[in-house]
Amino acid sequence: MHWDDDAVQLPAVRPEDLADWIIEGPLVASFPAGRLRLESAADPASGQAANFVAWLPVEHDGDVRVSWSFRPLREPGLAMIFWAAQARGGGSLHAPELPARTGQYEQYHSGAIDAYHLSYFHRRWPAERSLHTCNVRKSHGAHLVAQGADPLPAVLDADRDYRLSLTWQGSTVDLTIDGIPCVTWCDDGTVGGPAHRGGAIGLRQMAPLIAEYSDLRVEAL
Repeated sequence: MHWDDDAVQLPAVRPEDLADWIIEGPLVASFPAGRLRLESAADPASGQAANFVAWLPVEHDGDVRVSWSFRPLREPGLAMIFWAAQARGGGSLHAPELPARTGQYEQYHSGAIDAYHLSYFHRRWPAERSLHTCNVRKSHGAHLVAQGADPLPAVLDADRDYRLSLTWQGSTVDLTIDGIPCVTWCDDGTVGGPAHRGGAIGLRQMAPLIAEYSDLRVEAL
């Protein structure tokens, strides 16, 4: 849905609150601590087939701010947000004529859709754990267009929820974590074609990450 007010607070404290979300891949949701806990039902050894995407039941037309609280519980893994996601050439990401998606990353960066992707908990492989970065990618294609520092601690030292805020305004994205500026990038159209504007918003995880989300807010700017 699109919204008429300035902001939408998306509840996620009970299983029925996820009824309008669109799930792709082997996601398991639970609410053991009053927060939305996401994990994979699949064996991480199955590779990309163990990963999943959860699309929020709201779309943005252009400028938007998405904010949420995040707590990692088990690593390694990866957490990512998609925004401005549409079918290639325009139209709904969820049009029935598009090929089915099952959480495998190639379907999102080189498939039938265009989007921006920002990984903010980027800890799946040893090289990613030795230097923590936030990575911005633009599709079509997996174009790495920007990187910044990731201040999130490892699970061993994570002692609270961490507040993330992603702002998309004009053709510039900004990410902050607990108010710390992490990455800023302006899409001037030189990579991957003209800047995308509006579309769907989604959360992606790579197994075996388990993480919790709360206070998810989508605000039109």
